[in-house]
Amino acid sequence: IADAVATGRVPVEIALVLGDVETSGILEQARRRNLPARFVAPGKFRTKLDEDAEQAYVGALREANIDLVVLAGFMRIVGNTLLDRFPNKILNIHPALLPSFKGVQGIQDAFEYGTKITGVTVHFVDNKMDHGPIIAQGIVKIEDADTLESLEKKIHRLEHKLYPETINLVVEGKVKIDGRKVKIF
Repeated sequence: IADAVATGRVPVEIALVLGDVETSGILEQARRRNLPARFVAPGKFRTKLDEDAEQAYVGALREANIDLVVLAGFMRIVGNTLLDRFPNKILNIHPALLPSFKGVQGIQDAFEYGTKITGVTVHFVDNKMDHGPIIAQGIVKIEDADTLESLEKKIHRLEHKLYPETINLVVEGKVKIDGRKVKIF
């Protein structure tokens, strides 16, 4: 995403990079790129933010005047405090074709299941795991010669293409939600 912003493919400003792991690669990369970066402790739960942490995230996002929240590698369920502050303004990317293969091992689960296609999903975030309205999906074929590692590379290549394209659609106002359906015009 930062590359797409730097080259003008995504006409936005990255106003803040937040991380829930103090030593995460995303915070390190942001600092190397001279982007504002901040660690906010996630609280006492492993799979979601606790209420205090969620308030801290909202505070940090407000301070930075954030209009759109773009999650990448954020492995926690977002609660209503954050969702209410940014209604239909939080995006996530998942490395499988939702609603199949939800959760942290989407690539591995699709590979081990033996499906012939998988892919990438960009969706709005709601308060359930990998559940919000789907904005865009891209397909990746799983070939007989693929390994888990080669499939991961294919998925990541598609993520790097599809996520910036989808962010553009949202920023340009070309995405509207109608219940669970998303219309792109």
